[in-house]
Amino acid sequence: MSYDRYGRGGRRRYHQRDRDDYDDRRRDYESPDDKLKTAIIKLGEVDPIEELPRLEQLIRDHVPRNIPVLSEAFRIGVTEQPYKIPFYATMLRILHNSSELSIPDESPLGRLILEDFWKGFQSYLDKVAWRDTRLCIHFFAHLTVARLISDDSMLSLLRSFTAVLDEFGVSHGRAKQAALCAGEGLLIAGPALKEYSPTGVQEIITAIQTYAETTTQQKWLVSPATRISSQAIPSETTVELLDILLSTLNTLNQSDFTETANCIPQPYTTYPDIDPSVLSPYQLPLVLVPPEVIEFDSMSAESGEESQIKKDEWPEFFIRLFPNDVSPDPNSPPGYVVRTALLDIVEIFEVNRKECARLLLEYPKWNLPGTFKAKPGATTVVEPAPGKDWQLESTIIETVLGAYLILPESSKKSIYYIALITELCKLSPSTVGPAVGKSIRKLYTSLSDGLDVEAARRFAEWFAVHMSNFGFAWVWKEWIPDLQLTVQHPRRAFMRRAIEFEIRLAYHDRILKTLPEVMQTPDAYTIPDQAPGPAHEYDDPATPHHDAAQAVLNLFRGRAKIEDVFTHLEALKTSLETSEEGHVNVDSIIRSIVLQSLLHIGSRSFSHFLNAIERYLPLLRNLTSGGISNAGGGVNPEAKADVLTAAASFWKYNRQMVAIVFDKLMQYQIVDPTDVVAWTFMNGVAVGQLAELGGPMNLSAFEWDLLRGALDKANGRVTIARRKVAALRKEDDDARARVKARADETMEIDAEPKEENQDAKVPETTPTDNPALATALNAFSSLTKEQKTALSRTLEGFVSCLAPTSSDLHANPQARTVITEKAWNNRANWGRDEWNAWETWGWYRQFCRAYSPYLKTYSNTLYTVSFAKFEHENDEAANLLKTVWNIATGQEA
Repeated sequence: MSYDRYGRGGRRRYHQRDRDDYDDRRRDYESPDDKLKTAIIKLGEVDPIEELPRLEQLIRDHVPRNIPVLSEAFRIGVTEQPYKIPFYATMLRILHNSSELSIPDESPLGRLILEDFWKGFQSYLDKVAWRDTRLCIHFFAHLTVARLISDDSMLSLLRSFTAVLDEFGVSHGRAKQAALCAGEGLLIAGPALKEYSPTGVQEIITAIQTYAETTTQQKWLVSPATRISSQAIPSETTVELLDILLSTLNTLNQSDFTETANCIPQPYTTYPDIDPSVLSPYQLPLVLVPPEVIEFDSMSAESGEESQIKKDEWPEFFIRLFPNDVSPDPNSPPGYVVRTALLDIVEIFEVNRKECARLLLEYPKWNLPGTFKAKPGATTVVEPAPGKDWQLESTIIETVLGAYLILPESSKKSIYYIALITELCKLSPSTVGPAVGKSIRKLYTSLSDGLDVEAARRFAEWFAVHMSNFGFAWVWKEWIPDLQLTVQHPRRAFMRRAIEFEIRLAYHDRILKTLPEVMQTPDAYTIPDQAPGPAHEYDDPATPHHDAAQAVLNLFRGRAKIEDVFTHLEALKTSLETSEEGHVNVDSIIRSIVLQSLLHIGSRSFSHFLNAIERYLPLLRNLTSGGISNAGGGVNPEAKADVLTAAASFWKYNRQMVAIVFDKLMQYQIVDPTDVVAWTFMNGVAVGQLAELGGPMNLSAFEWDLLRGALDKANGRVTIARRKVAALRKEDDDARARVKARADETMEIDAEPKEENQDAKVPETTPTDNPALATALNAFSSLTKEQKTALSRTLEGFVSCLAPTSSDLHANPQARTVITEKAWNNRANWGRDEWNAWETWGWYRQFCRAYSPYLKTYSNTLYTVSFAKFEHENDEAANLLKTVWNIATGQEA
């Protein structure tokens, strides 16, 4: 049926031409203020320098003059397009000139805009919007060099941010942002400020330096290139944000900031300085950075408030992938300016990755000419700047991957960075593609040199997704020689992990065909010999209990009532008890049969799985409590472990489904996060077609994914419960306020209030007065205990893996040997157990730093439970465990 016509087809289809007509009409109705605002924001779409005079004329000709609209346009341009800041500063400088339209005895138009701009900056500061605040400071710094803002007031502004670094107990996230505001403002305004007050400039640098020196141990824990065996932080392959800021400031300070003009565009310097006797520079008002909100006991049930888990509480390390002649050295002023400018674009344009990719590739237009090599086929030839002439695409990829691999967690979702690189490749495949290929090879090489396990996991994830977007075309034959390495070597582990991810994104045979023949064989241990799928233990008629399992399966297929299933299971138990030998755990067999039968029903699709679980949810909860009847039982960890084992066994050829099923079992409260944690440490290495590679108790990326899923579930439940308590308390407080207000009104109307009215008080509401609040508080208390137990069990599991006692089962004998520098230097001779132990140490570091906010809450209790037994022992492994723990929980500066 056609919908292009009126009548029988219903409403006319909304064509693109209709939208175009609507957009044209909307533009026709756009107010003059909106048109001017758009023109300011779009400054530089073709050539910013050539557009400045035309834009000036538009602003001056606009009547009636609307200063708030003009200042808002400048604020939007500065905070959302920071690469245009030098040109906005130039525009404001031009607007300080007098013109024929200027009103006598009135401040220049540029000054009026600047004064109103300051109000917006103050609002950003009051809201502690750090990025907007920092970018406004960039704008003020440029205006200081242009002599539109006084040197003393700019210096005072920067000092107000360095004062934050001296606050007692200041968080790293707050201190880092304040240091960036002060340091980057000084980087730009340095030529004017150094001339005005060399001492003041040195004070700012010293304040940042003093704070940075207090974060040495935190840097060791989050650097992607540090070794567990050494406190040294390699500077060749990684750089830290505050460190490169300090290096840049010190370099510029030594040259009296004369080098600033060689790394930052300053188009306003072509205009003569304004005579101070005619118009004195603008005095920035004094500011006070709002104090940090400290939530006392924010994780307790009494607070009822949500504790915001911040991602920026650690130093930021960026991986270096290219030499200084390919991408700029981040420790140099030009390198710092380029890197931070690209990072700002990546952060701001998260909402539109296509636009972000376009702007990144157009970035040379906003930097100094000759900074980057010309594009192939460019008609305009620009003389390369001395010491620059870098490759733009390599610089962009290095910056994006550096942000993606920040530990313990990137500031944006991983898929954003992955999709952004894909868009870059689509826009310029001939130039971005080679940069991506070189980056992959560099990261792959670094796997042998101790690349952090979490960074390696993300690398495999990016590699697989990126290959899926480009036909899975990779030159695998380059890595064939690495098949001679031990099977658990990080490079071989990466190959297995990347191929597993690729299979998830396609199918087994598709990926198999992309691999060289030598990688396809079972003894290569790179790809499973069969496609991912279910492995129903009782499918084979020769398997014990096949007939019993088929009977249960037929009940589920027929959608039997739960009561009928219970009756059948009771009869089955009686039958098995009389036919089996005494050493067989009949309850465990029944749990395995029931769960595998349900999973077999649900293996057709995700919807089938959820329907099967929901239909027989009471049955599953009963089984995990230790019973097989309606009566049920109490808490039974063994029963829950049996359920998890049955699920893992059914999906042993598809480890992704193991994580999904575990997540749903926790969601439906069939098992608890603590049960998943305990099971993972005891059984995780036995899952999958490569289970024989697991060896002694250890953790790989798969087991870490299970642990992370369990911990996130426990923490997420507490967050949701806390929100509910806060909402109910707010409702209760509002209700009490209304009651009190009505009581006050009654007393005001009654001229001679009765005795009982005089003594009347609004009763304090307790949880018992509000059943909903009481229920929410009880739930919150229970979930908090579950969270604490899950964290405690995880910590105990790591301690048992890495500092095992003689009584620990499946202990790795190499857990204590791999932590020495001598052992690391001999890693070429490591075998399976050594690399397994090394990887487990890496996941312990990730656990401590990723869940640091939660661990701090229970630090004393958790430390006592897990580490008290090592108090009087000189155990290197235990000491290292405690060192990592103390750094993560803030107990060791």
